[in-house]
Amino acid sequence: MSHTPAKPTIVLIHGLWMTPASWEEWAERFRSLGHEVIVPSWPGIGDRTAEQVRADPHSLAGIGLLEVVDHYDRIIRALPEPPIIMGHSFGGIFTQMLLDRGLGLSAVAVEPGSTAGILTLPASTLRTGVPVLTNPFRRNAASPISKAHFHYTFGNDLTRVASDLEWEKNAIPSYNRLFFDGVLALPKARTGITRVNFTKADRAPLLLIAGEIDHVAPPAISKALYKRYIEGPSLVEYKEFPGRTHRIVGQKGWEEVADFALNWAMTHTRRATVGTAEEPV
Repeated sequence: MSHTPAKPTIVLIHGLWMTPASWEEWAERFRSLGHEVIVPSWPGIGDRTAEQVRADPHSLAGIGLLEVVDHYDRIIRALPEPPIIMGHSFGGIFTQMLLDRGLGLSAVAVEPGSTAGILTLPASTLRTGVPVLTNPFRRNAASPISKAHFHYTFGNDLTRVASDLEWEKNAIPSYNRLFFDGVLALPKARTGITRVNFTKADRAPLLLIAGEIDHVAPPAISKALYKRYIEGPSLVEYKEFPGRTHRIVGQKGWEEVADFALNWAMTHTRRATVGTAEEPV
């Protein structure tokens, strides 16, 4: 009797202002296809709902970027086999850093933020960071995201009423120290905390996904990352989805994005070395 190999485990990494619940549709879809799916929260969130975190955000204060990356590093290294890693937004930065550490079977960075050395900062990106960056005295605090700012940042395809409902379901305060860590690393290509080796020869294959109308991490950021990665020999591809906001993982039509991401990740493993799905313009 032939033995069918188990499908790889998938690790989903959420972004800033969100909890693991932001991945719930993707997780259930992938599980229905036979994958074990792990959706760990950032340190400080635990298994609490967004409403519970908003009510008591003190455990988010003072947590830095490396603490979160190391948290996921430990989880992934404890798995019996290398997983597929998918991360959204800041989770997309973590995904790149984890690949740089030699982890992952393949990976998808969904609307990732910039790593160290990527100085592409569209005006909309700068605007999304205003509530945190304009108050350095709260660097070690946890700042709430207002419903109005959430509408601009995540719900720019929705009416204000619909966006407010999404805020109630998913929004949590910002990890301010982590946010500052990421921003301050940008001009430090070789020493920044989010630095990666773009020309690393043995990195797992990486797909960069962008959303056309994303205000937080517009396509310009993924395109800038792509241009750096293709300087090296490891596989990297780029895909842009029209009409998608920073809420791409839960936005109407999320199934198309999830299926593309999984099919790509399953097709491309460390055995692949070349190829591009879509050239940035």
